[in-house]
Amino acid sequence: MSNFNWGILGPGGIAKAFATDLKLLDGHTVGAVGSRTLGNAQEFATTFGGTAYGSYEELVADPSIDAIYVATPHPAHKDNVILSLDAGKPVLCEKPFAVNAKEAQEMVAAAQKNNVALMEAMWARFLPHYAQVRNIIASGVLGRIITVQADHGQRLADQNIPRLVEPSLAGGALLDLGIYPISFAHMILGNPQKISASSVLTDKGVDAQTSMIFDYADGAQAILNTTMVEQTPCRAVVAGLNGWLEIDRTFYNPTSMRVTLLDGTITQYPNTYSGHGLREQAETFKKLVQSGQTQSNILNWKDTVDIMQTLDTVRSQIGLRYPFEN
Repeated sequence: MSNFNWGILGPGGIAKAFATDLKLLDGHTVGAVGSRTLGNAQEFATTFGGTAYGSYEELVADPSIDAIYVATPHPAHKDNVILSLDAGKPVLCEKPFAVNAKEAQEMVAAAQKNNVALMEAMWARFLPHYAQVRNIIASGVLGRIITVQADHGQRLADQNIPRLVEPSLAGGALLDLGIYPISFAHMILGNPQKISASSVLTDKGVDAQTSMIFDYADGAQAILNTTMVEQTPCRAVVAGLNGWLEIDRTFYNPTSMRVTLLDGTITQYPNTYSGHGLREQAETFKKLVQSGQTQSNILNWKDTVDIMQTLDTVRSQIGLRYPFEN
């Protein structure tokens, strides 16, 4: 397998987790890192290797880089992604892909114009147990799916993390945490026909907690919750006419799960995974780029834009608007 050189755009916490997980893969290296300050890039490069650049422009211009991993704050994704795509670099962009669907569409348009690969780094979609979930649903063993339940809550609001609490950084539980249950429901049921959402907002005007009910054309529903105020079980259930699938804590991480059928049959799926779980998306993206394709069939451009549109609808209902939006 040929080596795949990653350029890390934004050396924050998630980039460090990504680079750490890459070490568990053969054929992947950190070739360079770019930051707005050279010192931060050098610090990252000291740990993970690669050339350190004090600007994003220098990073995307490096001819040795095969793809860019964008790991900057949410509002910066669009500009960083388009900068990279216009330089001819394939891009794996951290979730949430953008701040709204309009931005997501502009990013996709840039990928189309440059004929370059682009994929949302919704890493859970690429994990082995999510692949197993898709197989279970496709097998029909659960019968027609009636209900999806998923929650994602972490006690983060009292830690004063800027990207979560500041409106100027697209803060709130929805985009940072709620994206997981929403993306999961989309994977199972597709686009909802109707969305009902209610939130509790912080004194700065971002959502501390949001609860959602999605209704689908076939009569199915998804009941989803996200909060940054307290820790929740972070489990998911997919229930059909013939039984249900339970995914244990934490459902979007590598974890155990089981199928229980109405006849009493229980099939266990134990967790045998090692590592964080960020490397599958990297391997998927490498294969995508090397095959000459521009989007993944696991999470394609339409899926990503549709999910952003769902987030837009939820935000409209709960009155969450960011100061930089037109």
